[in-house]
Amino acid sequence: MAVVAVLCAANWLNNVALPGAYPWISLVEVLVLLLLAAGAGLRPDDLGLARPTWRRGLRWGAVSFAVVLVLYLLALAFPAGRDAFLDQRAHLSLGGALYAAFLSVPVGTVLLEEVGFRGVLWGMVCRLRGPVWATLVSSLLFGFWHVLPSLGLGGNNRVVGALSGSTFLITLAAVLATALAGVLFAALRWRSRSLLAPFVLHWATNGLGYLLGAAIWAISG
Repeated sequence: MAVVAVLCAANWLNNVALPGAYPWISLVEVLVLLLLAAGAGLRPDDLGLARPTWRRGLRWGAVSFAVVLVLYLLALAFPAGRDAFLDQRAHLSLGGALYAAFLSVPVGTVLLEEVGFRGVLWGMVCRLRGPVWATLVSSLLFGFWHVLPSLGLGGNNRVVGALSGSTFLITLAAVLATALAGVLFAALRWRSRSLLAPFVLHWATNGLGYLLGAAIWAISG
C-alpha cells in the first residue's frame, strides 16, 4: 500500500536521515498522504476532517486535554513521577521547550501521525473492512512506527533505563504502549468522527510532557 510506504519513508527520514529537519519534512509528508487519500477517493468525512465535526472534535479534545493535565499534575506529586519527566529530550531552555511544544511536536509529530494513522490509513481500511479493522490495523502499525524512536529511550529517560537495561525490552514495551495508545486515539477519532479530538489528546500527551519536563529540569538545577 502506498500509504504504508510513505509512512515508512517518513519514519526513516525523520529518525535517521534528517532528524533535525523533521517538522518541515513532516509537512511535505502530510501533503503527500492527503494527495494519496484524494486519489483513493476519500472524502473529508472519511479522514475525520469534515467541517461539521470540528466543534464536536474540539469538545472531545478539550476533555482529553484536561484529563492528561490532571494525570500529569498528580504524577508530579510523587518523586518517581517527577523523575519520569527528567527526560534528556526535555532538558531544554525556555525557548527550546516552547519550540518543541508548539512547533516540532504539533507539526512534526502530531500532525503527521494523526493524518497518517487516524486519518488516511484509518479511512482507507475503514472503507474496506469497517472501523474495528481500521482501529486494529492503524494501531498495530502505529506501535511499529515507534521502533526507531524507542532505540535511545533508555539513555534519554533514567526511569525507563532503570526499569530495564535491555534495548529489546524497552523497544518491545514502547511498541506495545504506543499500539495501545493508538487504539485510544483511534477510538476517540471514531467516537467523535473528528481528527481534531485525537490531535488534541496527542499534543497534550507530548507537548505538556516537554513543557513540564523542561520546568522540572530548570527547578532541579
